[in-house]
Amino acid sequence: MARVPGGLDVADLVVDLGRLDVSGAPGILVHSSSKQLRHGPATLFSALLGSAGREATVVVPTHTTSNSLSSRVFLAATAGLDRADVERHIDALPGFDAATTPSDEMGAFAEYVRQRPDAVRSRHPQTSFAAVGPRAAAWMAVHDLDCHLGERSPLAALYDADAHVLLVGVGLDRCTAFHLAEYRVRTPAPLRPYHCFVRAGGRRHARRFADIELHDHDFAVLGREFGREPTVTHGTVGAARAAAFPLRAAVDFAVEWMNTHRPSAGRPPTEVAG
Repeated sequence: MARVPGGLDVADLVVDLGRLDVSGAPGILVHSSSKQLRHGPATLFSALLGSAGREATVVVPTHTTSNSLSSRVFLAATAGLDRADVERHIDALPGFDAATTPSDEMGAFAEYVRQRPDAVRSRHPQTSFAAVGPRAAAWMAVHDLDCHLGERSPLAALYDADAHVLLVGVGLDRCTAFHLAEYRVRTPAPLRPYHCFVRAGGRRHARRFADIELHDHDFAVLGREFGREPTVTHGTVGAARAAAFPLRAAVDFAVEWMNTHRPSAGRPPTEVAG
């Protein structure tokens, strides 16, 4: 059995994951911080299969929010630049290629899964996912341009399949599945324009579309309240705090929570995709 820094091996992580009750789930959407885990991504991947079984499909977010003209990542990269430098920055954006484009700030584990030769990646140029396992192709097949994280995205497929979410070294505010709830509330946010680039045939092509405005400004509060639900199992994986829960439970809770706590009009202060 492979050993890892600190004297732990895959078997130890399998025990930790077993306490989080991820066994038997058809798929696991994983958000993780390798800095908190203190183990390599390959070790965590092997432990996941050891705990959930090789019939489970492992899914990670592989978002590319720098491929945008209005996301937080783009605005931070261009802050303080004059118009000419902003244009040069835009001209240098390479365009999204599902086969090669790395994710932005999704962590080492997400990049490990994305780069595996057996990985399947959805084709959204800003909010893609990657998956490895028997259901990877089916779950990644539909990801329409005008649906970042809604009914025509892999999140809906994971919801329908009763997949689970595993958070390792990150809080519940990082739960991407909460965004699916934004499409299901009584009054979704208004549509807004998006602008990004894709690479095909050796050339960069602009893509413009409309989708709802996504927000995570209140996910810390939402996550804290959801974390008290009995459907959430808390524990540790290696040195990292962890939580696991059915994705469906998270989305259903978030829909009701947003219907109560989010205003039906007005724009929250922080947007996500761009």
